Amino acid sequence: MTTLRHLALGTGVVALTLGAALAPRPVRWTAAERAEVGSLDLARQGPPPPDSTNRVADDPRAVALGQRLFFDTRLSANGAVACATCHDPAKGFQDGTPLGHGAGQTGRRTMNVVAVSRGPWLFWDGRKDSPWAQALGPWESPVEHGGTRAQYAHFVAREYRREYEALFGLIPSLARVPGRAGPVPDAGARAAWDRMPPADRDAVNRIFANLGKAVAAYERRLEYGPSRFDRYAAGLRTTGVPPRGVLTADEEAGLRLFIGKGRCSSCHSGPLLSDGQFHNIGLPGRAAAPDSGRASGVRRALADEFNCAGRYSDAPAGCAELRFAPTATPEQVGAFKTPSLRNVAGRAPYMHDGRFATLAEVVDHYERAPAAELGRSELEPVPLTPGERRQLIAFLGTLTGPIAAPDSLLRAPRVAR
Repeated sequence: MTTLRHLALGTGVVALTLGAALAPRPVRWTAAERAEVGSLDLARQGPPPPDSTNRVADDPRAVALGQRLFFDTRLSANGAVACATCHDPAKGFQDGTPLGHGAGQTGRRTMNVVAVSRGPWLFWDGRKDSPWAQALGPWESPVEHGGTRAQYAHFVAREYRREYEALFGLIPSLARVPGRAGPVPDAGARAAWDRMPPADRDAVNRIFANLGKAVAAYERRLEYGPSRFDRYAAGLRTTGVPPRGVLTADEEAGLRLFIGKGRCSSCHSGPLLSDGQFHNIGLPGRAAAPDSGRASGVRRALADEFNCAGRYSDAPAGCAELRFAPTATPEQVGAFKTPSLRNVAGRAPYMHDGRFATLAEVVDHYERAPAAELGRSELEPVPLTPGERRQLIAFLGTLTGPIAAPDSLLRAPRVAR
């Protein structure tokens, strides 16, 4: 005779059986997949490579000076724009706007400067080949800082002489140097620059380059910290088994899509989730004139007086990346640098012109793979189900981690005036 106790026990057995059947199965990764996931782990990344073009790159005094310069709005024509205006530490060292805003509006999205010392090419088009050279461009851009190199030379002689000379030696006399002069679009400043003797122009250029080297020393200290994904990847690498409770089932499925069906890791590879190269992904133009991207950027890098082969570099004999950079290839037309996906969920909007407000729009673009208006797109359509799109976006959220730098470097320094 069946009792209530027997019924209760039987129900419990059925419940346990159903629970076991409905519980998500542990993800099984092949050896090749484990290796691919492990290759993305931030723990696999060593210290930043040495920068022989900048002899003060690892000098603490240069870090301190560079931090002050980075946050100083006086390094601009209107006294209102600092590097930190667009590279805001509170926003992951970017600005959260589709296009950069300084003295005016730029034509591209602000790239963040975290881990900037880990790649050979800077800016979306790679027009600079070192972090210190990158720092110089915005200072003279009429829509960013809007100043001139002569203005900045006078400024550092007046406001930062002691710190500068401790690193770079005595500042020469600037008595004959106009207050505003440089090879910039402003006709008056350019004419003043052209009238300067070559020796004075060289002295100003050297001061200007050294300011960039100090800022680069500061930026070199800004690195990405580990995310939930890295905890998962580390556990998988060391034990061969997915660690429990680190990623959700959707996030794990999104990771599998990222390295598999979605083909995301073909470009977003390595611990920075970027190959550091340039790709045409078929973005339609937003400006009157199409943006040629890397095709023009590589020419500008080669012609730049502040490139690593120039007289203001501390190691002009090297520069293999610059010397062997391909030029005028069809693949460069309309191609832009692969950004890191570290902290990507908190860095909207997306793409070189900030056209997409959400990661869902980004995934939709890759799924459709539209033809390029300029050059030839490398993309091929990637059909995803609504669930797969959700999973892929969920995985991208696991890439968020802290900025690995002392707290004192993540804000303007307190310096007595």
